[in-house]
Amino acid sequence: MSDEIREENRRLKRAIAELRILNEVSVAISSAVGVDAVTNLIVRKCVEHAGAEQGAIWLLDRIDKTAPPKTFLRVMDSDVSTIPFKVGASLMGWVIKNRNPLIVNDVVGDKRFVDLAGEYSNLRRLLAVPLQLKDTLIGVICLLNKTDGQEFSNDDARLLTIVATQSAQTIENARLYDEERRLESLDKEMLAARVIQFSLLPREKPRANHFDIAGLYEPAQMIGGDYFDFIPIDENHLGISIADVSGKGTSAALLMANLQSCLRGQAILDRSPKETINNLNFMLSRSLVEGRFITLIYGVLDVRRSIFTYVNAGHCYPIFVGRDRIVELEEGGIVLGFSPDSKYTESEVSLRAGESILLYTDGITEAANASEEQYGESRLLDLVRTNRSLSAAELVYLIKDSVVRFQGDVPQSDDITLVAVRNPV
Repeated sequence: MSDEIREENRRLKRAIAELRILNEVSVAISSAVGVDAVTNLIVRKCVEHAGAEQGAIWLLDRIDKTAPPKTFLRVMDSDVSTIPFKVGASLMGWVIKNRNPLIVNDVVGDKRFVDLAGEYSNLRRLLAVPLQLKDTLIGVICLLNKTDGQEFSNDDARLLTIVATQSAQTIENARLYDEERRLESLDKEMLAARVIQFSLLPREKPRANHFDIAGLYEPAQMIGGDYFDFIPIDENHLGISIADVSGKGTSAALLMANLQSCLRGQAILDRSPKETINNLNFMLSRSLVEGRFITLIYGVLDVRRSIFTYVNAGHCYPIFVGRDRIVELEEGGIVLGFSPDSKYTESEVSLRAGESILLYTDGITEAANASEEQYGESRLLDLVRTNRSLSAAELVYLIKDSVVRFQGDVPQSDDITLVAVRNPV
């Protein structure tokens, strides 16, 4: 038999073997769901057909390119001493830079990979090929040591490269599948959190003699850090609060829930607003992490005397809508949580027939349109002045709708919360 025929036979056998392996890999992963199952099957097939002791796939983070690669390791034989293999910076760096197969049959003697040889004494040989999706490197497949002690060959590299090429899209699809499932699970959890958060808000209009009171909360995200509450103290006194926790999302919502619990616990003790907030600040200052704070207004409405006594802890100034004037009440103190030694003073405002007070969070005044113009205090004051005869509920919804129209197509960037207290004519 001539050399040419022998070489052609060798090529044919290699092609048949490659097709068989690719078919096995394709069949194996066709029923696998999720990146763990898919990568495990790919590594296992590569280890088996190449006769390697171990194999691994390292996947780069799709978003954060500086994050450590995630490792999927497969050991072929339980009798083989397992190498707790972590990707070496030199190995990954070489593959990222060169985008070519890498054969190292003397790891100890190769100066490029002294970090691997020094950390893993059982590592003698390795074969690594890039996992590429078109022009994007998504990871690396690597085989470690031959079980028969032989060296990795160019044929091994060719086979592993073919498997990597055929597997890259499948792995990426599996990652997208996992991400979709994770997001679905997160959406369900966030929806449940939203239901819980809204259940903490007042469910009905408070009973406060003849007073007309309404509140509104519209989070910018699924859940948020704004808060309002009506706390019955006795038949003649109603606690009213509004607050804005620093930050957004889940962390802010958790702080909001903690705030509500602490405030209600203090308010029902029938202390003055000043004493209530002094105690509340002391408690929160000992539990809030550094950099977190809360702005809040808490007051007690005396329905017999028609007087609202309140403390402003760094919050937006309340708007007093009197018979002959509309003003911002500028008394106030420092935000909650800054120092346990902070002390607060209280102010009071009389609400005669036809007068009201409006509490709000900065999601109203700092709402911006496409021109980056803010809604602002002046626009809010003008709207309240023009609509001073509306009921409490009508007013808070009018303000919310006005802010939404002002923003236009710009997404809501902060929570919107309002409380109106009105003494009807």
